[in-house]
Amino acid sequence: MNRIRELREDLDLRQIDVSNATGIDQKTLSNYETGKTNPDSTAIIRLADYFNVTTDYLLGRASHNYSSDSEIVSSLENIERTIKELRILLSRSTR
Repeated sequence: MNRIRELREDLDLRQIDVSNATGIDQKTLSNYETGKTNPDSTAIIRLADYFNVTTDYLLGRASHNYSSDSEIVSSLENIERTIKELRILLSRSTR
């Protein structure tokens, strides 16, 4: 489950940090990351909740890591807001 490792490393977390937060033994987590064992459904749900992603993302069934449609909408709204702010700044700088 390379996505577990990717998510953990993207957040600059150690395995022990994820272990402590999820209740999943560090050695077990290491085995998940290296592919020696696969997480059961309980572990997948705990990890998805902890990383705020969907279980489908962890399982490789989705290419995005948004946990809900509302997060997508929120991200798009933030992008739209940033574009508007940039337009205002650009219009001021050209005066």
